[in-house]
Amino acid sequence: MKRILFTIAILASGCMAASAQEYNWSSVDMDGSRTGCSAPSKENVAVAIGTMDGKTYVAPNGTRHKKRSAAAKTAKVVLNAQPKMARVKDVVAHSTGSWDKGYPESELSNWLIDIMIAKTEAISGKPVHMGVTNFGGIRADMPQGDVILDDLLSMFPFKNYLVYLEHKGSTIRRIIEGMAATRFQVLGGVRVVVKDGKVESIEIGGEPLDDDKVYGVTTVSFLLHGGDGLYMADDALSMTEYHDVNVIDAVLEHVAAETAAGRSLEYKKDGRVTIIM
Repeated sequence: MKRILFTIAILASGCMAASAQEYNWSSVDMDGSRTGCSAPSKENVAVAIGTMDGKTYVAPNGTRHKKRSAAAKTAKVVLNAQPKMARVKDVVAHSTGSWDKGYPESELSNWLIDIMIAKTEAISGKPVHMGVTNFGGIRADMPQGDVILDDLLSMFPFKNYLVYLEHKGSTIRRIIEGMAATRFQVLGGVRVVVKDGKVESIEIGGEPLDDDKVYGVTTVSFLLHGGDGLYMADDALSMTEYHDVNVIDAVLEHVAAETAAGRSLEYKKDGRVTIIM
């Protein structure tokens, strides 16, 4: 099924200084019912989107649309953008399956947080026992088969950078208990069992969480001071912010290494978060 990602930007402004911008992503199927259009690759732009014959738009199904029609105006914008979009249509990996961000864990969310843990260990030179990021930072699913650069950029569009924290086990317990009572975010390095909104067990590295032990934690800048209701910086014993390493940087580096090694992208759920109703 062909896919296209629409980005809707809504600009609300009372005056220049008070303007604010909000974005929303949604993925929809293109059925080409009016024009025969489909999502183009680098090589099939004319076949997928059509062409401009002078000021007339000729759609893939052969219908012709005059220059002042909505179809022609839209097609002109999309066609003019294709050369600049060519790079993001490069195939950068192959995925053995289609992954979404299912709750409370999924192949995609587990893959992301485990990449973050590995990258933060590498740049900090310190052990990272646990990772926390937010489901809201994942904006598109992983397709099965060829993965283009735009798929990955659409998955992780936000410029959130990696952060290394040191937390006592008691602080980690409080964070996880708060999630259990409300909603879990993406976790790595831990195994948590929750029943009726109460934590039954927490393990890190295969051992029960020790309230007095100091653990290395990675997260994203958005969650430091209230993003998605988390205050990961609170009560941290130490904190190092890596402003030049965004989430997408870590993902693209990992994907490039896997592709260079001839490996496809594949992952699995492992029961790291179990919710008993």
